[in-house]
Amino acid sequence: MPARPSKPAPSVNDDGEPSEARTGHTCSGLPCLHNGAPVLKRTPLGLLVALTLLTSASAEASGDGAQASGATARAYGIRVLVPNQPEAGTPTLSAPHDAVLFTGSFNYNDIVTTGSANASVSAVSGSEANASASAEVSGLSVFNGEITAGSIVAHAHANARAGAATGDIDGSAVNELTALGQAVGGGASVPLADWGSLSTVQGGASGSAATGYRGSVPTLEIRLTADHGGLPAGTTILVGYAEVAAQAAPPTPVTVPTTPKKNKKGAKQAPAPEGKPGIPPILQPPEITPKLTAGGYVFPVYGPSSFTDTFGAFRGDVSGNWHHGDDIFAPLGAPILAVASGTVFSVGWNEVGGNRPWLRDGQGNLFYYAHLSAFSPLAINGNRVYAEDVLGFVGNPGDAEGTPYHLHFEIHPVGLLGLGYDGAVNPTSYLLAWKHLQDVSFDGGNAWAPKRAGTAPKPGAILIAANDISTADGLDPGSLQRALAPVALKADAYVIKSGIFSPAGKPAAKKKLLAANLPH
Repeated sequence: MPARPSKPAPSVNDDGEPSEARTGHTCSGLPCLHNGAPVLKRTPLGLLVALTLLTSASAEASGDGAQASGATARAYGIRVLVPNQPEAGTPTLSAPHDAVLFTGSFNYNDIVTTGSANASVSAVSGSEANASASAEVSGLSVFNGEITAGSIVAHAHANARAGAATGDIDGSAVNELTALGQAVGGGASVPLADWGSLSTVQGGASGSAATGYRGSVPTLEIRLTADHGGLPAGTTILVGYAEVAAQAAPPTPVTVPTTPKKNKKGAKQAPAPEGKPGIPPILQPPEITPKLTAGGYVFPVYGPSSFTDTFGAFRGDVSGNWHHGDDIFAPLGAPILAVASGTVFSVGWNEVGGNRPWLRDGQGNLFYYAHLSAFSPLAINGNRVYAEDVLGFVGNPGDAEGTPYHLHFEIHPVGLLGLGYDGAVNPTSYLLAWKHLQDVSFDGGNAWAPKRAGTAPKPGAILIAANDISTADGLDPGSLQRALAPVALKADAYVIKSGIFSPAGKPAAKKKLLAANLPH
């Protein structure tokens, strides 16, 4: 569909309820349009809404300052506003709570008919607030064909963040619109003989860094100044309406506490910072990479693996709705290593991370591992482990079930522990720098074996790797062979192969579960 030149989006009133200007309420102290005030009958309704907004915005500027933060959006396809009668039209969508509505044909007393009328809204609040609204009406006919249109489209967008608030109505347009046999384009206002007027894509907007952005667009507006076609004077028909508002929340101050003193031997250690009560979520991840000083660090997954930087990406099921770490993709059962010497704690299960342990190094930095398929004998609360010790094995339980096998890994520096779970930093640069163990040999032969067993006994068998054969069917003789065949797993821009691997990174000859028997 043809696009109009960009122009400011129209405005809404201070309550975010522009439809009140058309339902019998008062508008900034003035009678509403369909109540018949003579001066308003000569004012396009879209501009009336804009004036209402500008008045309220000025009052705010001279009063308490910025309005409450947040984002809202509203949209509808058709409104028929007849004086002294209930309004009629298609349903209105409102956000928050994103929504999409597909409406079939609409018929108002054979006066206003459409082929379809659809609408959608979306709103996200926070330190960066966004709102969008759209409505599209196709096959419009008014007054038995005196006014027709192929489609009427309304789009409105708003974005607000610290120091800026912007918006637009790009994409709003009328297509194949004719009125009394004459073609009408966007941004026009034309008379309808001696009984009314028609305007297209009219509106205004208001926005500043302090007050946020508000705008709306009625794409087609028909107003009757005299009785016509079965409708009385004062009737307004609106087709394609979208409005948005966005005001960014103030950024959450980040206070970096002083480094805590080391606990004395035998003193109770602090719990894992998972969902601490009383600490509000931080909506933007910290953009720092402090130096970790507890000693040599190693990569947390042994053998072939792949990862990319997804820190800060949207995640709707965790604090702040952002990804607190990186996902390291590896075959099912790949050993997961302690990245540093330290103490294991909070070993167990939660709904998001599945099997998960925490590790505290000698400096007090914390490391979080999630989605383990199983724990090793060393993963015991309070157990002392060394860098390169095996804590568990790669899997996908928790909210990762059904995704490619991977380890979710986070770094929580000691200086940010006061922020609770949100005191995580981007692990990508650390992972790239740490020693990646995959081309070394071990006392156990081709199997990974811990160099030190800590307080736990030495294991009698070591898992080298595994294949998922859950897809095999006992009634299909060939299904087991297909389940054991290598499968390519795509992880972002990387591709890894499932199957057995050796410490040298070469595929093993047999693709089955192996165990290396070790002396006790």
